[in-house]
Amino acid sequence: MLPVRAMIQRTATIAAAACLLCTPSVAAQQAVDTATVMESVERLKPGEFLWFPQAAPEGPLFLMVNLTTQRAVLYRNGVPIGISTVSTGRFGFSTPTGVFTILEKDPEHFSNVYDNAPMPYMQRLTWSGVALHAGQLPGYPASHGCIRLPLEFAKRLFAVTRLGMTVVVNRVETLPRIAPAPQMSPAQPGDPATAFEWAPERAPDGPVSIVVSGADRKVVVIRNGRVIGTAMVAFEEAIRGTQIYMLQSQAGDDRRWLRFDLTADARAEQVPASALRRFNVPPDFRQAVASIIGPGTTVVITADSLTQQRAVTLLEGE
Repeated sequence: MLPVRAMIQRTATIAAAACLLCTPSVAAQQAVDTATVMESVERLKPGEFLWFPQAAPEGPLFLMVNLTTQRAVLYRNGVPIGISTVSTGRFGFSTPTGVFTILEKDPEHFSNVYDNAPMPYMQRLTWSGVALHAGQLPGYPASHGCIRLPLEFAKRLFAVTRLGMTVVVNRVETLPRIAPAPQMSPAQPGDPATAFEWAPERAPDGPVSIVVSGADRKVVVIRNGRVIGTAMVAFEEAIRGTQIYMLQSQAGDDRRWLRFDLTADARAEQVPASALRRFNVPPDFRQAVASIIGPGTTVVITADSLTQQRAVTLLEGE
C-alpha cells in the first residue's frame, strides 16, 4: 500500500521530464527532478498544481478531493497524474462530503444562483449547485459550496474526464456520504433471491458506479449519473466504515481491482476480486451487473445509509 508521497516518488522517476508545476501565471512545461516534485507536493501555494499524465498514459480516472488539506488528486489507473490546490465551501456553505459522479460538463457555464457568476470548465456533481470549476483560490475555503480549481488545472481536468466519472469528497475524519441521483424506486425488503430492479435502458452506456449500503442492506448501480438498478443484499460479515474500489483491468473473468484508503494520503493498493465478495445478491442481478462493468467501474461499500436525509445529497434540481 503506497501513500501519495511514495507513489509520486515512484511515478516522478518515470515522468520527471513531463511534470508540470503551474501557477496562475506560469503554464510552460519544465523539467523537474524527483526531489523537486516531492517538495512541491507539500509546498504548493494557492493556485499551484502538478500535472504529469505520462506517469499513467491510459486507464480509468478517479478524482479525490480532501476538504482538510484543500487538495485534489487525480488518479489514472491507480496512479496519481495530477495534484492541485482547491478552495471549497466556506462556513455556512460547506461542500458536502460524498461519492459523486460527474453529471454535466460545460466549458462556459454561468451560475444560475449567484449573479450569473462565471464558472469556467464547470463539471457538475449535484443538480443542487455543487460543481468543480475554475475560480479564485485564496488559500482557504471561500466558495458557496463548489470546488474551485486553478484555471489551467480545471481546463486540463475537463479535457480528460467524461460524464459519470467518480469523484470522492472527504474530510479524512468524516466518513463520506453517498450521493447517487434518485432516478427510480429502490428495491424493497423481501426475498434476497428476487428483490431487485434492473432498468439499463435509463442509461444505455457510460461509466458505472456501484454503491453498497450496510445500513440499508441495499446495492445501487449508477451508470452515466443515473440509477439503473437496485437490489437487496445479505452480508457475510459486518460492514464498517467506507471502502472504495476501482476496476483497474479485466481479461475475461480475471478482474484486477484497486482499493483506495480514505486518509490524508489517499493510499491505493491492488486487491483480488475476492475482496469484494462479502455480500450476496440475487444471481440474475449479479449476472446483469457483471455484463456492464469494465475498467473504471467504481464500487463503494459503506456502513452508512443511503436513505437518511443526513446521508444523501438530494439531487432534485436548482
